[in-house]
Amino acid sequence: MADTPPIDEAAIRTIAALLHETDLSEIEIVHGETKLRVARHVSTTAVSVAPAPVAAPSPTAPASGPAKSPEGAVLSPMVGTAYRAPEPGARPFVDIGDTVRVGQVIMIVEAMKTMNQIIAERAGTVTGIFVEDGQPVEYGEPLLAIA
Repeated sequence: MADTPPIDEAAIRTIAALLHETDLSEIEIVHGETKLRVARHVSTTAVSVAPAPVAAPSPTAPASGPAKSPEGAVLSPMVGTAYRAPEPGARPFVDIGDTVRVGQVIMIVEAMKTMNQIIAERAGTVTGIFVEDGQPVEYGEPLLAIA
């Protein structure tokens, strides 16, 4: 260990700030024999939307505001490409009707060549899947629903 270079705390802080700015879950840098990996926990939030009375818009009125997420939706935590299976041709992580447990991988969103696992934050049954395998997704876009 005597030949181990000192830890560059400034580099770690800079990379951590970059993770936050880009909404990535991890960055790994290799320079010669030095390897630096900074990672953060990325979680998804399941949102329950209670039905509320809404007046029907007139046919000529433009839509206002973003659409509401379906009940029990798991939203994409980042912009990227959604994958329903761990690799091409493999069985999807979940299908409609499957029971999931807290902590189970339910999808992957690839962002900047990094595969980010989407983890179920609550147990339940998959009631809807809103993305196709390999589909681009936006931040906050519903991926699937768990009831």
